[in-house]
Amino acid sequence: MSQEPNNSIDLAAARARLAQDGDKRLWQSLEELSDTKEFREFKENEFPAKADLAIPGRFSEDVGRRDVLKMIGVSAALTGLGACTKLPTEHIVPYVKPPEEIIPGRPLFYATSYISRGVATGVLVESHEGRPTKMEGNPEHPGSLGAVDIFTTASILNMYDPDRSQSVLHDGRITNWDAFTAAIGDAKLQIAANGANLRILTKTITSPTLASQLKKLQSMYPAMKWHQYEPLSADNVRDGAKLAFGKPLNTIYHFEKADVVLSLDADFFNIGAGHVRYTKDFSSRRDLTNGPNSSLNRLYVVESMPSSTGASADHRLRVRSSEIEGFARAIAASAGVAGVSGGNAGKNANWASAVGRDLAAHRGSSIVVAGEHQPPVVHALAHALNASLGNVGKTVEYTDSIEANPINEFDSIKDLAADLDAGRVEVLLILGGNPAYDAPVELDFVNKIFKARVSIHSGLYVDETAEVSHWHVPATHNLEAWSDARAYDGTVGIVQPLIAPLYEAAHSDHEILALLSGDSFSSPHDLVQAYWQSQRPEKDKAFAALWEKSLHDGFIAGTALPATAPGLNPGFLSQTSSTAASDSLEIVFLPDPAIGDGEFANNGWLQELPKPITRLTWDNAAMVSPATAQGLGVTKGDYVTLTLNGRSLSAGVYLVPGHADNSVTLHLGYGRRRSGKVGTGPGFNGYLLRAGNAPGFQTGLEVKKTGDTYSFASTQQQYTIDVDGHGEEQESVVAFEPKYGRDLVQIATLDDYKKNPSFVTTPDEEASKDLTIYPGWKYDGYAWGMAIDLNRCVGCNACVIACQAENNIAVVGKEQVERGRAMHWIRIDTYFRGDLDAPEMYYEPMPCMQCENAPCEYVCPVGATTHSSEGLNDMVYNRCVGTRYCSNNCPYKVRRFNFFLFSDYTSPSLYGVRNPNVTVRSRGVMEKCTYCVQRINAAKIRGEEENRGVRDGEIVTACQQSCPADAIVFGNINDPNSRVAKLKAQTRNYTILNDLNTRPRTSFLGRVSNPNPDLKA
Repeated sequence: MSQEPNNSIDLAAARARLAQDGDKRLWQSLEELSDTKEFREFKENEFPAKADLAIPGRFSEDVGRRDVLKMIGVSAALTGLGACTKLPTEHIVPYVKPPEEIIPGRPLFYATSYISRGVATGVLVESHEGRPTKMEGNPEHPGSLGAVDIFTTASILNMYDPDRSQSVLHDGRITNWDAFTAAIGDAKLQIAANGANLRILTKTITSPTLASQLKKLQSMYPAMKWHQYEPLSADNVRDGAKLAFGKPLNTIYHFEKADVVLSLDADFFNIGAGHVRYTKDFSSRRDLTNGPNSSLNRLYVVESMPSSTGASADHRLRVRSSEIEGFARAIAASAGVAGVSGGNAGKNANWASAVGRDLAAHRGSSIVVAGEHQPPVVHALAHALNASLGNVGKTVEYTDSIEANPINEFDSIKDLAADLDAGRVEVLLILGGNPAYDAPVELDFVNKIFKARVSIHSGLYVDETAEVSHWHVPATHNLEAWSDARAYDGTVGIVQPLIAPLYEAAHSDHEILALLSGDSFSSPHDLVQAYWQSQRPEKDKAFAALWEKSLHDGFIAGTALPATAPGLNPGFLSQTSSTAASDSLEIVFLPDPAIGDGEFANNGWLQELPKPITRLTWDNAAMVSPATAQGLGVTKGDYVTLTLNGRSLSAGVYLVPGHADNSVTLHLGYGRRRSGKVGTGPGFNGYLLRAGNAPGFQTGLEVKKTGDTYSFASTQQQYTIDVDGHGEEQESVVAFEPKYGRDLVQIATLDDYKKNPSFVTTPDEEASKDLTIYPGWKYDGYAWGMAIDLNRCVGCNACVIACQAENNIAVVGKEQVERGRAMHWIRIDTYFRGDLDAPEMYYEPMPCMQCENAPCEYVCPVGATTHSSEGLNDMVYNRCVGTRYCSNNCPYKVRRFNFFLFSDYTSPSLYGVRNPNVTVRSRGVMEKCTYCVQRINAAKIRGEEENRGVRDGEIVTACQQSCPADAIVFGNINDPNSRVAKLKAQTRNYTILNDLNTRPRTSFLGRVSNPNPDLKA
C-alpha cells in the first residue's frame, strides 16, 4: 500500500476515443485508450524512464537488487545438492530404450503421471544423469496426448525449492523419522479399539492403492472417519450429477465431435479434470487446413470474469455468476427441454433464444458444460440439455466416478470440524492439503486443530497447517515416490519416481498409512505393485510383462472406466431458481490462473507468469468492470475494503474490460502467511471471505475505499508495438486504416474468409520484399521457421512456462516486472476490439521473429547478435557488452536484458533445476528466443550419426511441445512437405510489421470466427 497517485485511467476519454475510432479498432489496455504517461513511455521507448530509474519512495536500486537476488535464490536454489543424483533403488523403466549406460549430455525420458486435484495427467520427464529437469506431455496418455499445462511444467521447480520442508518437526522443533515412528506407536495406543476417535483428512483421492490402504484402516477401525477436502473440489460437479442422475458420475466430453458448444461459466481450457485433453480436442475443430471448405465448430460462452475460454468464443456474453442459473433455464426452454421452468435471461432473451435454437439444430453434435464454481442445479441443467439434445453417447459420455470416495468435501470437513470441536478426536492425520489456510472461513479450522490430542500433518512445505500441528512430516514430491492415480477417463497412471527423495526425512502418504496400519513392506513400490498383482488376472511372468509395459507407457492399458447410460431425474427442472435475482453486488471466487488454490504460491515461475487477459503478475486483485468501477467511484490501484457477511478484507482494485457489471472477482491462493520466501505476503487472502455454503459466489458484498492505493505489476502495456511510426497525430487511426499499417492480429468471420481467403494480405506486400539494403542470401540447406495459428491459440500460457523451464529463464520479482524487466522469451499479447464493456478478445503469442533482415543485427557494435546460414538470429552471449542497441532497434520488443545478475550462474545449488544444454546468462547480457537451438543441434547431430537429414517433426521446440492447442508448428521451410511449410503456404499466413521488410521467419495464421448469423458478431 502507498499514498502515491495512480497512473490515472480516464474512462470517459477511453469511451470517447473508441466511439471516434469505431468498433474495429484493436487496443490492448485502458491505459492505451486513456493515453497515460506510463503507456506513452513504454510505447515510445524500449527502455522507458521507469525501467532505468528508481521508483521514488518505493524502490531503490540497492534494496531492489538484494530483494531480487533473495527471490531468485528462493525460487530456484537447491540446498543439499549431494542428494540430487541419488536414483531410486527400485527398477524404473525409461520411455525409450536406454543405452547400455547413461551417456553424459544425452537425456533419458521416463513416463510417469503428474497428479493435480487427484487427477493424473501422463507426462514424460527429461532426466540428465539421474536428475529430472523438465516435464512434458506423454503423447500416448489419453489425458495429455503430448501436451501439458502450466502447473505440470512448473511443478518441477517445487521439487528443487529450498523452502521445501526438510525435517520432521515436533511442536516446531526438528526431530527425525524414528521419533515420529515411535510417536505413531504411542498414538495407536490412544486410538479406541473401533477407531471412533481417529480421523484422517486427505485431498481428493483417485489412487486405487492409496484408497485400498485407507479402506484397510477402516476395516481395522470401523468407526474411524476418512474425510476429504480441497478448496477447489468438484463438489458442485459431483452433486449436480447426483441431482440429475441420483448418483455421482464422471462426465467425459468429446469436443472433437461437437459442432456447437455452450459454456455456462466454464473455463474448460484451464479448469477441471481433462482440461488439457479438452483444449486439444476443441482446437482440432478450429483447424483450417482445408481452407474455406473447412468445417469450424461454434463456441458460446456465458461468464462473469473474462477467461481463456471466453476469449476464444465466437459469441461471449458477460453475465453475473449468480444469474447463470436463470439464463441456463432460459436456454433449456429455447432448446426444447421439456418441463423446465424459472428461465430468466432478462435483456439477453434474444441471445438465449438464438443459442437454444442453434443447439436444437445440432442434436447429437453439441455440448453444454457448466463451470465448477456454479451450483449443482446448473450442472444438472447442463446434463438435462445434453440428454434432451441427444448428445449422450455421442459428444458426452458418463462413467462411474473416478474418485475412490466421491463425497461432498465441504460437508466432510464441516463434519470433521464439529467432531474436533466436540472433543471426539484423539488422533488427527492430515495427508496433504492446507486446511488451516483454505478451509471455509466459518469453520475457524485453525482453532479446531488445536483440540485434537495428537495432530499430524504431512506436506511439501511447513505451511499454515504444519504450524498448528503437533507433528509435521515432509512429503515427497510427485517425482520422488511411487503411487498411482486415475486420469479424467479413469485410465490408471503409474507414478514412478525419477529421483530418490532429496531429503531423507521426506516420506510418502503410502508410507505413513502403512506405518499407522502396521503393514510390513520394503517400499511404496512394493505397495503399488502388490496392489495391482492382487487386482489383475495376469500372474507371474504375464504380470511382470504387464508391469514392465505399464512403467514404460506410464499407464495401465485398458483401465479406462466403461461408459454407462444413466436415466435423468427431471424433478429439478420445475424447481424455482435457487439463485434469486438480486441487485446487490456479488463476489465470485475463482482459482488463480497462475497459482491455483495457493499450492503454487512459492513457485517463482508461476508468480511471475502474466495471467490471461489481465497480464497481471505477483498479485490477485478485486477485479471489476469499468462501469462498476465508475459506479463505486474507484479506479485501478485503489485500495478498498471488501465486506461480506460481517467479515472484511482489504484488496487493490483492478479494472477488467469485458467483466460482468455489479460483480467482483477475487482469485484465490494469495495472502499466504507461511508459504516460503516467495509466496509469503503477495496478494490478498480470498479465503477470509469464502464460506463453505457459497464457495463459488455470493451476493451482498460491500466495497469501501480506504484512501490508500496499491501498485500492480502488469505486462499488458509494456510491449505495445507501434505499428505506424507516423507520429502521434495519426495514432488514433493506425489500428484499422491500411494506409497507416495493418492490425497485428488479422481477423475475419468464416463467411468473409470464404469470400476472401487472402484477407490477411495487402496488395503491395509482395512488391516490397526486394526493397532492402541487405545482400540476398540463398538458404540451400535447412531454413528454420515457425507458424503460429491464432485460430487454435487459447492463451493458456503453457508455452511461456515451458520456454522458461527449457531455457533457464530467470525470475526477477514484482518491482522489476513493474519496470518492464520481465525476462520471458515468449509472451502472449492480449488485444481487445469493441467497446470497454463487452469487447472481443484475441491472443497473439510473440517469440523472437527470427527476421531474415534483422534490424537488431547491424546495430550491434560487437557482433553479439548474428545471422546463421539456416536463418537463425543468434545471440553470442560471450560477446555481448550490454549496449542494448539491438533491443532498441527491435520493433517487436522481444529481446530481454539482464539488468542485474538475476541468475546466480556460479552457485552449484542452482544446478538441479537447470537445463545443462542451455547457457545461464549473467548481468549485462541480452537474451531472447533461440527457436530452442539446443534441440535443433541435437537433432542435426543425431541425423549425422545416422547418415540422414533431419526429419520433419523431429525437432519440436519447447513452446510447441507443451501447447495443448497445437497452435505452434516449427520446422524446415525449405521442405515443401513439412507441416510448417504447408501452413505458411495457406492464404491465412501473414507476418507482422511487414512494411518494415524485416522478413520474419515466425509467421501467424489469421483468426477466423464462426458467428451465428442470428446474432450480431
